[in-house]
Amino acid sequence: MLSGMGSEAVPSTLAELTERVRPVTLTGERRLPVLPAFATLLPGAGLRRGATVSVGAAAGVGGGTSLALALVAEASRTGFWVAAVGLGSLGLVAADEMGVALERLVVVTAPTRDAWGGVVAALIDGFDLIILPADRVGARPAEARRLAARARERGVVLLLVGTGWPEGADLQLEVARARWEGLDNGHGHLRARKVRIIRGGRGEAASPQRADFWLPGSDGKVHEVALAPVRSLPSLR
Repeated sequence: MLSGMGSEAVPSTLAELTERVRPVTLTGERRLPVLPAFATLLPGAGLRRGATVSVGAAAGVGGGTSLALALVAEASRTGFWVAAVGLGSLGLVAADEMGVALERLVVVTAPTRDAWGGVVAALIDGFDLIILPADRVGARPAEARRLAARARERGVVLLLVGTGWPEGADLQLEVARARWEGLDNGHGHLRARKVRIIRGGRGEAASPQRADFWLPGSDGKVHEVALAPVRSLPSLR
């Protein structure tokens, strides 16, 4: 975690960090792997390198940050590096529970407004996936476009949590509804959360799609909710 540094120390520290992680970045892969549960939801069963991915939740519904962490979990476990910038609500315990390999996750505290572009650009040079709040960079459309273009060039996936990004994302994922299970008449423990995710976007993701998931299930893992079999209807005579 990069925190408690002066403004002059941050760029040099980020430069050292990106140099350290760059040799293990597998830039030859066109898609980054995701958990098997997401294979049918995402085009090509993975996250396309260079794509911008909007991750959010409907009004009054949580789960956007959890979904972002779940999306990067498999990539982190298979050798790819993840950076999270300016997400004050992100906890390492939550990331670990979602399956993120903490040894390949770097958490950067929110830069000042003027430093946002430089910090994210530096991270793009050395990481495979970057999670950031969409509204922080979204205040400057020209800067957001430059960062998206740089990410496409470098093959880096930008995951934008929330709303406010001025450019249309290549892939849009929204938690449309969520329901925790485990409480019975006000007693018990929250064991699992069932969510419905709506997919949209452009290009290969232009066709809308929705699917239900356990995020997480009672075993702490992410699962796609199996569709109930359709019962045969009685014949009409």
